[in-house]
This record gives sequence, structure tokens and C-alpha cells, in this order.
Amino acid sequence: MMKRNFLLSAFTIALSFTFCFSHAQNGKKLKTIIVDAGHGGKEDPGAIGQYEHSLRSKEKDITLAIALKLVESLKKAMPDVNVIPTRTTDVYQSPVEKANIANENKGDLFLCIHADSGPLKQGRRQIGTRTVTRYKITYKGKGRKKKKIKTPYEVDEPVYEYFKMPLTRTGTSVWIFAAHKTSDKLKAIMKEAGEDENEFEIEAGSDSSYNSFNFNTPEGRTIAQIYAKRYQEKSERLATYVNDEVEKTNRPALGVNQRQVGIWVLQATNMPAILIETGFINNPEDEKYLNSEEGQKEMAESITNAVLRFKTQMEQLNNGQASK
Repeated sequence: MMKRNFLLSAFTIALSFTFCFSHAQNGKKLKTIIVDAGHGGKEDPGAIGQYEHSLRSKEKDITLAIALKLVESLKKAMPDVNVIPTRTTDVYQSPVEKANIANENKGDLFLCIHADSGPLKQGRRQIGTRTVTRYKITYKGKGRKKKKIKTPYEVDEPVYEYFKMPLTRTGTSVWIFAAHKTSDKLKAIMKEAGEDENEFEIEAGSDSSYNSFNFNTPEGRTIAQIYAKRYQEKSERLATYVNDEVEKTNRPALGVNQRQVGIWVLQATNMPAILIETGFINNPEDEKYLNSEEGQKEMAESITNAVLRFKTQMEQLNNGQASK
């Protein structure tokens, strides 16, 4: 009977908080955006252009260049929002450190910039010939007197060189944490709650009794699960906006994806989070685009436009207006 009453109590609390949190989380003001330039430092260069005649680009350099332009673009478009880069120079940061930076700064969005790659096929071509000596084997005599005779002769054989062929795939894709990884997102919420005296600050309207809540209780865990689900929904919404904006540039937009093995920085951040694979570093067209000032600026502006759409929608919901 006690167990039944406890479950009923937890369910009742969850329902009441769901309505309150639904409004708060949909209409929460966008205050802080974290921009992460993927990889970095000598320890982690990321993908490298390795096909024949590539620019030998390093992913860490491309992500930093785009991230810095994105920070500048976001600040210009939204001067009232605090935009924080995880790095501004070529330094190594572990995924754990990146997630901690985002969580410690209480980010409302996490934007992770990467460049994609893939396995390269090996090609070969003939570059000439060379003369080699071979031997024709014959035998003379019989029985114990049988002798092996090697007669030399020369032939020309081809000489090949081997090279890595470029990827044919091109385009930009957006990634969110997989639905089955929601438990990892929940851990990020619970971790922050534990580090702040078991209290997790929320926006929940004018009722001050809901302004803080202990998530390290059975009923609190239920509420945390609601947050984790909402974070995924928001991540997917923002990712869709980014994909839409990329399509407007006439670049191939490869859609919103979920990596089944998981992406640490997306799951360990206590906020909606997306990862943008800006292009394929081992595709000639994409590599040139990602290294160009024009391409980097266009990518940064596309992401900024998507964030603006996301921000506008949040504000409309907060004001009780319908969003498009």
C-alpha cells in the first residue's frame, strides 16, 4: 500500500511539474550559448586531408576558424546573449573538459563545430616500366645425373604508384544525442544538481516554490527525466533549423542524425546540444569550401540564422504566441 501511495505521489508531482516546466522550458530566455571548436592541440588534430593533391587541412584548424566566426556572428546578431567559446587557440581539451566548461557556465545551448571524413579508397596508376631479369628453368639428363639449368632473360614490367582517392560524398550534417542515450543526458542534469547542494535552479513562472527542486529524490528524478526528454526535443528542433539554413546556401544538407555509439559532449552537457559536421575534409570541393573565408563565414551565418529562429520561437512561446 505504501509503495502504491509513493508511486501515485510521484506521478502526481510529475504531472504538476510537467505543465509548469513545459511553459518554463519552452519559454526560457536564451542567455548563454556555448560554441565549441572540435578537437585541438598536438594531441588531437582530428581528421586530416589525405587524398591526393589535398590541402592537407587539419580539422582542428577548420573548426576553430568557423567557431570564431560563429562567436562573432552570434554576438552581432544577439548582443543581449552571452556567447562563450570553449577555446580560442590551438589547445587540447578533452570531451569531459568541454562539457564541464558548458555546464559550469550554465549554457542554454551547446553548438559543437566539426568537419567530417571517411575511409579513403586506394588507387594505383602505371608511371613507367622497368627491366627485370627472370630465369627459365629447364632440366638436362635423367636420374641422378639430372641437372637444373637456369637461363636468364629480360622483360619489361610496369611500375605503379599508389595514392588515396578523394571522397565523393559532400555536404553538411547535424547530429544530436541518440534517443536511447537519454539516460546519459539525465546523468548530466543529476551531476549538476549534486554539485549545487542537490538543488537545480529552474524557471517556472511566478510560483517561487518551484524555483528550486531537489532532483536527487525519486520524484525529482522523474522531473529530471522530463528535462532530458525536452533537451532532446529542443536539440532536434535546433538541428532541423540548421539543416534548413544550410539548404538555403545550395550546399547538400544531409539532415539531422543520431549516432548510435553516442557523442560525449552532446550527452554530458546539461542543455540542448547539437554537433555540426560542416563538410567532408577529404572531399576536394568541401575542403576548399571549409578553408575559404567565404565558406567559413557562410557556415557561421547559417548557424546564426538557425539560432535566431530558435530564440524567436522561445520568445513567442514565452509570450503565448503561436510559432511557425
